[in-house]
Amino acid sequence: MAQGSTSAFLLFMFARLTGLLPWRALHALGDLLAGFWQGRNARESRVAMRGLALAFPDMPENERQTLHEAALKSTGRQTFETLRIWTRPAANSLSMLDEGPGVALFDAALASGRGLIVAAPHHGNWELLNRWLAKKTPLAILYAPPESPVVDAFLRRVRRSQGDEGRVEQIRAEGIGIRQLFKRLQAGGVVGILPDQQPKQGDGVWAPFFGVPASTMTLIGRLAERTHADVLYAWCERQGDGPRFTLHVEAAPSGIASADALASATALNAGIESLVRRSPAQYQWTYKRWSQQPEGSALGNPYWPDCY
Repeated sequence: MAQGSTSAFLLFMFARLTGLLPWRALHALGDLLAGFWQGRNARESRVAMRGLALAFPDMPENERQTLHEAALKSTGRQTFETLRIWTRPAANSLSMLDEGPGVALFDAALASGRGLIVAAPHHGNWELLNRWLAKKTPLAILYAPPESPVVDAFLRRVRRSQGDEGRVEQIRAEGIGIRQLFKRLQAGGVVGILPDQQPKQGDGVWAPFFGVPASTMTLIGRLAERTHADVLYAWCERQGDGPRFTLHVEAAPSGIASADALASATALNAGIESLVRRSPAQYQWTYKRWSQQPEGSALGNPYWPDCY
């Protein structure tokens, strides 16, 4: 067994053993991780605080501190929840999920045969959403391969263990992969995309997100405009401290299919912002969403240098 494969196997076994812990223990570990980040003023803590300050500049400082602590706990818990979701049978994970009324929108879009784009922001537990989608329909998920070959091998092993191969096709975020997405949608298929990641320099447009310019992908808009596929937001929101989540599905703003790239990206971000504002602690604030800024921006890179 190659060294990379051995390391990936050991990571997988650690994840599987951790996933056997009771739910309360997983959340306790997540809270400890969050406390470590905050107590040590770790990069994750600094990035989250800077993002919250950008998104909520008028929020009183004491409220932002409370939200910051809750956001770190949510991220810590999501980390350990994911180890369980990755390594336990799908039925075990899906038993924790309550379907909201928006599922009817998903079923209708699926039945229409027009093709369906599921925009899944980094909100709540997106890995649980992946399990639900794989149960409902074959789909393609766009992903950027991790830089580490060990992590890449670990994630491929995770997907194999979930039994989703054949129902979930992972497509690399590159030219040939994008063409595959167009073909799948034109044939009435389903595509899942994380819409709130910064694209490569030059591949997006500057659209407001919480009032701050954000480098925003144009891919969802181009896919929707050219294939006439439906676009739905979907996310799994954590409910309290127990192993319960609610699945939300909502229609994207109509402007998302605009031929104007900026109008489409603005609609995309507006929809994400709307759902994040309902439970802001469950968004992934540890991601440097605004690190890229337009040339000449007075904001520069708002995370530099103290969040690196």
